[in-house]
Amino acid sequence: MSDSRKEFVKGLITTNPVFVLLLGLCPALAVSTSIDNALGMTLATFIVLLGANIIIAAIRGFVPSITRIPIFIVIIATLVTVVNLLFNAFLPDLHRTLGIYLPLVVVNCMILGRAEAFASKNPMIRSIADALGMTVGFMIALVMISFVRQLLGTGEMSVFGFSIFTLPVLSEHPLAMFILPPGGFLVLGLLLALLRWRGVLKI
Repeated sequence: MSDSRKEFVKGLITTNPVFVLLLGLCPALAVSTSIDNALGMTLATFIVLLGANIIIAAIRGFVPSITRIPIFIVIIATLVTVVNLLFNAFLPDLHRTLGIYLPLVVVNCMILGRAEAFASKNPMIRSIADALGMTVGFMIALVMISFVRQLLGTGEMSVFGFSIFTLPVLSEHPLAMFILPPGGFLVLGLLLALLRWRGVLKI
């Protein structure tokens, strides 16, 4: 397996940012009330993480070690500002739904962590593969959490307005707790326990 492919694959399971590294939990739990929100946050994270990894990998040889963290934060903040403006212009409903958690991507420890731990020490191709793998792993985690919370909390599974299926009992008597913050922690804990029990995760 090539180095780039290895960097991509590890982000899916072995170093999954949410289920293994437990990074980026704030947006993961806050916006994972629906599949739409999960995919929207994944898109924003992908743009920022990929852009940050490319830029940081390109300038890593010129950045003094003493100023690297402030420089990384400025790069990430610039990318988040661009994404925030683009979402506001072209995806206003999603921008409104994600709310404060979209600009807070600036302080997402997953993005800063990959910049510091990987992109600043590796060439661009491997950094791109790392960003792609981490983003896909992040998306898998968010979609799994959102699927459970949306289904139990509303009784209906829909994506971008298209209804996929409904559970009659839950649609009439939804378990609203799963849409609330405690439901996010509960679902995350149960998924972690299930994946660990089935041997998918080896923490």
